[in-house]
Amino acid sequence: MAQLTALISSTDPEFRAHVTKCLRASGVSVALVDDRHAGANPPTVTIADIRHGAKGIDGIERLRSSWPSTTIFAIASSTQPEQILQAMRAGANEYLAWPIDDSFNAAIHRAAERSRTKDGSRNSSVLSFFGVKGGAGTTTLAVNTAIEISRTSKKPTLIIDLHQFIGEVALFLGVRPRFTLVDALDNLHRIDSEFLRELVVKHKTGLDILAGGEHADRPGAHDAPVFEQLLQTLGRSYDYIVIDAGLVTGPCSDTAVFAADSIYLVGNPDIASVRNAHRVVERLGQLGAGRERIRMLLNRMSDQHEIGPKQIESTLGFGIFSVFPSDYSTVSAALNSGVPLTLSNHSDLAAQFATFTRQIVHPNQTAAGSSDQSKARAPFMGLF
Repeated sequence: MAQLTALISSTDPEFRAHVTKCLRASGVSVALVDDRHAGANPPTVTIADIRHGAKGIDGIERLRSSWPSTTIFAIASSTQPEQILQAMRAGANEYLAWPIDDSFNAAIHRAAERSRTKDGSRNSSVLSFFGVKGGAGTTTLAVNTAIEISRTSKKPTLIIDLHQFIGEVALFLGVRPRFTLVDALDNLHRIDSEFLRELVVKHKTGLDILAGGEHADRPGAHDAPVFEQLLQTLGRSYDYIVIDAGLVTGPCSDTAVFAADSIYLVGNPDIASVRNAHRVVERLGQLGAGRERIRMLLNRMSDQHEIGPKQIESTLGFGIFSVFPSDYSTVSAALNSGVPLTLSNHSDLAAQFATFTRQIVHPNQTAAGSSDQSKARAPFMGLF
């Protein structure tokens, strides 16, 4: 799940917008929560606007009373010693002057470090899969990864189909959903453990599926804040949440970036993938995702491709996390039968999924390289 859950306590829309932008750009995965859902999803960080004096100090006391364990940032118009003392006595953990600067980013990282050391809630992990181009095989990798995580970890695992209209997760898994992600978004206020069991489809492996909707325009931009709240709610029920997010093209896919512990970019050994990967990584950086969270996956690799992994790594400037061999007949047969390839055969591709999943479920027991290994970039065919 996102490292931090943040609530912004202010009636000033410009203040809220600027703080939100800074949170997103901090390099730490941050999920925003509003007052309506804070009871169900308590904030780990609260940013209190105290630029208007005593009223703001009283607000800190209320925030501390409501959420005793939250880290409170008091943001004031000045750094007068008396006001700093009052804010700290009221319960603030950090005191920052407006407009905020690099000290805010440092404070966010300190809060994230404190949050990692706390025990208590379920430590769920969100894995978001994005394609760097259409048809790269993102759904194939997301579905089979989710199946293997569920089978090998024996922990509650959910896959979410974030596509509009033509999501294929349910088709790949051979199930017929009664409800979809859109139903979950429209009924967030009703979601409890019993209602959640109705919303999802359970695969025979134990994997839960929240299928994609059939609406051409949903989930849309207005669904993004609700989707963020939904992920926080689901994080209390699942150890692993896999998101088949498609392309990085809109607010809901941005939310899948904000919430992700790991971001998997799926590409093929071709020029379009290499070019687009540059653009996508830059876009992820603008959304606050550092390279330590990004994992590049090379799909459909074969000896016939002239562009090899080493050349791609040199061009991108960071390592490829995992390579999946090209096996069209196996993938096609799995799709047509509705049986994931990891369950239906003992191919090299199925074996690679097993290896890849072990890196996720048992990261400390594997020695695989990760995509945050910086490399010197080299030009590629004069294009980059």
